[in-house]
Amino acid sequence: MEKRKRLKIGIFMDSFYPAVDGVVLVIDNLAKMLAKFNDVTLVVPETSTSNEDFMRPYNIIRVKSISVPFTEYKLGMNYAKLSKPFKDLLKEDFDVIHIHSPFSVGKLGLKVAKALNIPCIATMHTRFDFEIRRVVNNKIIVNQIIKKLIKVYNDCDDCIAVNHAMQGVFRDYGYKRIPIVIYNGTDLLPLTDKENNIKKVNKLYDLDEKDVVFLFVGRIIDIKNIFFILDSLKLLKEDGFKFKMLYVGTGPNEKELKEKIKKYNMQNEVIMTGRITDRVLLSSIYARADLFLFPSLFDASSLVQIEAAINETPGLFIEGSVTSDTVVNNISGFTSKLDTNAYKNRIIEIMNDEKKLKKVSKNAREMLGKNWKTIADETYELYLKEIERKKSE
Repeated sequence: MEKRKRLKIGIFMDSFYPAVDGVVLVIDNLAKMLAKFNDVTLVVPETSTSNEDFMRPYNIIRVKSISVPFTEYKLGMNYAKLSKPFKDLLKEDFDVIHIHSPFSVGKLGLKVAKALNIPCIATMHTRFDFEIRRVVNNKIIVNQIIKKLIKVYNDCDDCIAVNHAMQGVFRDYGYKRIPIVIYNGTDLLPLTDKENNIKKVNKLYDLDEKDVVFLFVGRIIDIKNIFFILDSLKLLKEDGFKFKMLYVGTGPNEKELKEKIKKYNMQNEVIMTGRITDRVLLSSIYARADLFLFPSLFDASSLVQIEAAINETPGLFIEGSVTSDTVVNNISGFTSKLDTNAYKNRIIEIMNDEKKLKKVSKNAREMLGKNWKTIADETYELYLKEIERKKSE
């Protein structure tokens, strides 16, 4: 550790606390681990509540921003080259810049890197076409937006895909090279007192210790196929299968989901917990669940599937989805066709084979549970490689 070259690292991202999503958690955990042996500065949009910035092991620079309507997000400003804030960023004298989005703050990071003649590396965390299609119902316009976004990645020195399937997404979007794969990690640790923590979850949500429990963790938003889960579980209930389902999280489609739960008369089966920030409680919920239901086609490599795996709770994904790329069917997780009846039948098949479920649960922990130290080390090595390559140009 002492022999490592200490780098000045700039991480640029278009969202950060107090907004919370998977990418924010990725950046926070990566920055904390890199800061153990580097000088790390995050450049993110300003907010009215940024007191926690002083409690972190890395520096934070907030750029001026505007609120994004109907969301908790802020859109940061891409400062002009002659502006004082831009010149102040140049004085940070970064060795390398790592951007985590292709929007205004990401573009600012790329611009700073070019001005300093240092490497700019980019990670793509999201399938942008899914997000864009939610608000733009025109294929030509969607393709034009994607074309502009991928230009940012093509202008970087190297790019990171969070799994091998995302390499294909890069290619489909028009990326001209082959991105390096560096998986996401997790900061969650396996429970030290699993039995008592599971009892606490049972008491908190009025679960019987014999209840079969399914789980979803994430934004309560339609693009994560939250309604597909409920539709599949409705069929499961109609088959006479007894279960409890926990939705953990908040999001823009909470009201619609609650209404549909009521419409299906599934109030006794489905529990919506809201957002859970207590990491021990969250680990306990993962550990209590028998199966993690994650049929999202939107996610690239979600942290929640790794968090579930750490707690020996395997996931049921959609075959061919990007996020299912991290698992091997029937070995470290499960897959199903994108069909509610097929998904329902797969749940029954999995739960009826207790021996296989137990084996897959243990494999999930062993095969998917990477920690952030490993991820930070891999990222650091990429930084060094690009810095040396840049010097030789």
